[in-house]
Amino acid sequence: MRRKRILGAGIVLVVFCLGILVGRRTGHPPPLSSPSKSSSAPSGGEAAGCVDIHAAAPLAGKAGCVSGRVLKVFTSRGGNTFFDFCEDYHDCPFTSVIFSSDKGKFGDVQSLAGRQIEIRGSITVYQGKPEIVIRDPEQIRVAP
Repeated sequence: MRRKRILGAGIVLVVFCLGILVGRRTGHPPPLSSPSKSSSAPSGGEAAGCVDIHAAAPLAGKAGCVSGRVLKVFTSRGGNTFFDFCEDYHDCPFTSVIFSSDKGKFGDVQSLAGRQIEIRGSITVYQGKPEIVIRDPEQIRVAP
């Protein structure tokens, strides 16, 4: 009886994972924010459903999408990688980081320098600024 339960739970888990993979491959990932925000029309240089880095603060504590041009990709001595959206990161209103423990999941993030990107995820506050911790490559998209 116990084997049947384990087998049944395994099958459910496999079907669930396959559903997510198929959804992502066909361009229908699970929504990160409410449908009303993601269906809004772009305005002022914002990508659909994303806000510019300067407008990220009100989204702190929520899942969302932030868009900006990466000026520099910086990796610290500790191996953490940061996307700098401003000339001086100290004065920048938004930050994002890939921790060294997650870096192996990503390809060449240096190639994102100079590109407009969208980052999706939970927007937290770190040292008084909104931030998204990037743990999965699916969180980053080069803007069209």
